[in-house]
Amino acid sequence: MYLPVPPQPDCATAWREALRTVIDQGMEAHNVILDVADPTAGATLADPVVLRVDEFLRSKDVKPVETVANTLFPTALSRRYRGPDLYDAFMTKVLPAAGKSGRWSGYYFERMINLRGPDGKVVNQIADIIDRIADPKVVARNKFEIQTFDPTRDVTRSPYGGQCLSHGSFKLRKAGGVETLDLTVLYRNHFYVEKLLGNLIGLGRLMAFVADQSGVAAGSLTVVSTHACADQPKDAQNRQTSLAEIKALLAACDALVAD
Repeated sequence: MYLPVPPQPDCATAWREALRTVIDQGMEAHNVILDVADPTAGATLADPVVLRVDEFLRSKDVKPVETVANTLFPTALSRRYRGPDLYDAFMTKVLPAAGKSGRWSGYYFERMINLRGPDGKVVNQIADIIDRIADPKVVARNKFEIQTFDPTRDVTRSPYGGQCLSHGSFKLRKAGGVETLDLTVLYRNHFYVEKLLGNLIGLGRLMAFVADQSGVAAGSLTVVSTHACADQPKDAQNRQTSLAEIKALLAACDALVAD
């Protein structure tokens, strides 16, 4: 069983249609598949829909769009530190400043560049993928995988927290004679109100970084949400967002696009 969302041109449009689809299914669905042709297009607060969603999330006192996106790729940091220097800056500056430690730091990017294996060896999955894509001697062009689920840290009996993104798979294809990099990701659980738009934007930025560093073009993003929820976040006063508010947000975003 799967639930396809028609392919969309950008992150904001994909968010609108995916959320609408899940609401129509009764607020939750399984194996929802969505595809974004260009996940870097309009993927900033300069886009009126992104800004409107960001304002809504801030009004509910939950993480805004950019904060969610930064868990997948630290955009501001990448402007100051280029190439391999970005990884060291993230581990030495961002994580200590955030005061994160323990089983789950809240940053998927940490697991992508600092995954500890059972032998204790640390693997920088992103750096390794970039190195292999850029190397013409590497003939296996379909083995660019990212693991974010860690059974040694993530299998607990707690119903709260932990990672929701489980796996990513980069794939190269020829598009108009140009080698193009696509990304498919798998979420075990996905909040479409609080997290989906920020997730799409962050994943698009990650794709753009890997493609740029590898010398290829950035392509499309496919997301499989094995469990998707039109969540109703609670604000600082513990008031739950109503379905009417979510539908009003969608209507406001639709109107922004129509203008």
